Amino acid sequence: MNVAEVRGLAANIRAEMAKAVVGQTETVDLMLTALFASGHILLEGPPGTAKTFLAQCFARTVNLDFGRIQFTPDLMPGDILGANLFNFQASAFTLVKGPIFCELLLADEINRTPPKTQAALLEAMQERTVTLDGESHALSDRFTVVATQNPIEQQGTYPLPEAQLDRFLFKQLVGYPSAEEERRIVASHGARAGQPNIADFGVNPAADAGRIAEAIATVSQVRLTDEVIGYVVALVRATRETGDFSYGASPRSAAMLAVAARARATLEGRDYVIPDDVKALALPALRHRVILSPAAEIDGRKVDEAITTMIERIEAPR
Repeated sequence: MNVAEVRGLAANIRAEMAKAVVGQTETVDLMLTALFASGHILLEGPPGTAKTFLAQCFARTVNLDFGRIQFTPDLMPGDILGANLFNFQASAFTLVKGPIFCELLLADEINRTPPKTQAALLEAMQERTVTLDGESHALSDRFTVVATQNPIEQQGTYPLPEAQLDRFLFKQLVGYPSAEEERRIVASHGARAGQPNIADFGVNPAADAGRIAEAIATVSQVRLTDEVIGYVVALVRATRETGDFSYGASPRSAAMLAVAARARATLEGRDYVIPDDVKALALPALRHRVILSPAAEIDGRKVDEAITTMIERIEAPR
């Protein structure tokens, strides 16, 4: 598969999602970028902004094995990973796989479960393996987590640990639609009883596991110059050196941002990365990996504002 074919594949996926999803073009593009960069994405937004519906439509259009976990305060690690249970008929332990054994996992309201249970995802998200009773079990090479969380409801929620957040390639803020988009949503969804069913909108698979694997391989061949690498490193290191942050982004985030820039270049129809690819992805790739300094908080600054100011301050290579 070449770059043009990957771009065409992405266009077909967008077209199928547009049958059911109104607007949210930036979020869909980030989900595609994360998929082709072998990364995970966290969607944060108020209730009713189609975060779960987005993930379900995306899973259908890319035709990956879909799993869903509704995170709750009483969820246990075994509910995610599975367990070795004794089979009395065979007189042996048998692995009962949990819902994490899929290709695209929707971690719905991920911040509703305690850190102990959230930690069950760490190995799977980083290494795409699951360890049960000392034995490792491989997940799919295409294993992708799409997680959702609600920023405005605090009761019964837990902040995601920094180690968990660092596994996500992007954190995308899903906001309210425009007035025109909301009219289209009401016209399309308001005439249907109950929750929307993806099948009712005629959404069809536009890809398969093989095509996605080929697209990921194509992304890995996209050229990344020394100048662009230096720009990525400068952005990430600036989060550790500026006074606006008491905790900056990790070296892992720099490597992940570079891969994401390759994926974006491919989606734009190029076999090389330009600084604008990095600049366009820096905010969703960094906003969840930094912590504001006390001084910045006292001044009333926000994370997005501080990162945007930092990006504008660092000169991009020509």
